Amino acid sequence: MTQPAARIVKRETHSSRAPLSVVVAVLVTLLAVYGLLEAILRAVGQPPWLVDPVTAARRLAALPEGISPVLLGTIGVLLFLLGLICLGHAVLPGRRARHTIADPRVAIVVDDEVIASALARRARLAAGVTREQVMVVVSARAVQVNVRPTSGIRLDESRIRAAVEAELAQMALEPDPAVTVRLSTSGVIGV
Repeated sequence: MTQPAARIVKRETHSSRAPLSVVVAVLVTLLAVYGLLEAILRAVGQPPWLVDPVTAARRLAALPEGISPVLLGTIGVLLFLLGLICLGHAVLPGRRARHTIADPRVAIVVDDEVIASALARRARLAAGVTREQVMVVVSARAVQVNVRPTSGIRLDESRIRAAVEAELAQMALEPDPAVTVRLSTSGVIGV
């Protein structure tokens, strides 16, 4: 795969960090503009709009005095969680629900829902059940096939697994997910 194609595939399979960055930048900008507004009002001798900057600075310097310990702890936990979310968003890879298909000429990106639909069809045909009796969940490294059999009819789990694995082998997905088949203990009546 060429360098531009690899870059396009990465862009299509990983989520952008721009929205969170923009939100944080807008919030910081609004806070800075508000601080500037209050400072200008104080400089020209006008009453503060919301909070006097000097009073706010004194109250911050005197913390935890004058504020409930429970409220202070709650604010601290919320700020910690917000920081943890921002740090996690910056460090962890933001993966979209998509897989790539290996091809030397073109970049092919397939949504996990499309893969799940194809695998559900293959599992349904292998099990001999209706569409409503099969549910497939595709994640980054795993495929989970859930089958509810028709009451009184036994299903062969290994046959369903082999059919789904054969379909995955034909797709040649990257990364190659592991297959798990779960047969429900309760059956469906009248299907």
